[in-house]
Amino acid sequence: MNPQKPVGARVKISRNGPYLVSGALPLHRQTIGTNEDGESTSWDKGRQYPEQEQYALCRCGHSASKPFCDGSHAKVGFDGSETASREPYLDQAEVIRGPTMSLTDVEGLCAFARFCDPHGKVWNLVGASDEPAAGKHFVSQTCACPSGRLVAWDNETGKPIEPAFEPSIALIEDPAQHCSGPIWLRGGVQLIGADGFEYEIRNRVTLCRCGASQNKPFCDGTHASIGFSDSE
Repeated sequence: MNPQKPVGARVKISRNGPYLVSGALPLHRQTIGTNEDGESTSWDKGRQYPEQEQYALCRCGHSASKPFCDGSHAKVGFDGSETASREPYLDQAEVIRGPTMSLTDVEGLCAFARFCDPHGKVWNLVGASDEPAAGKHFVSQTCACPSGRLVAWDNETGKPIEPAFEPSIALIEDPAQHCSGPIWLRGGVQLIGADGFEYEIRNRVTLCRCGASQNKPFCDGTHASIGFSDSE
């Protein structure tokens, strides 16, 4: 469940300020692609930013230099208090068992990417995970969940089924909802709180960058309701 911690790759949360990134983590944009019915079906890679050993990403939502910090957090009096649970993922998760695979779900981590919706919703697919088509959709839809709210498990081995990510950061864009989404940490990047707390290392994590999440530092989907934009 916890990928090996990559040397030097980390994100440090500054108190009421930006995310301080170190370890030359690649940064690019990822857009949620949809089908003709408006369902989330693909991740489409966009702009790749020049490599930097260190950089600061805006988390108040007010920077004029998005995605990077320009100091606006101080001017707007941003409150970046970390209110999310610090319990390990599995201690928070609801478990839904299927015949060959199971699903763990921590609803509070939902980043509203909606990959769970096609093919009758992923919660219904787990019960038919022994059927080839349903099992295939179940795995692909859970693995596409950027926040790691949803994780598929192989009942026989007891191990999670995870996409293979190199340590990197993606900025999510959501044209279907006419907004920009969260910061997506991938591949086991260490996240460190403003007080030095080391969050559980996970393969998929989404961080708030609109400044309005009630589950900081994690995204709770508020960007969609407020129409947050990270236009360049």
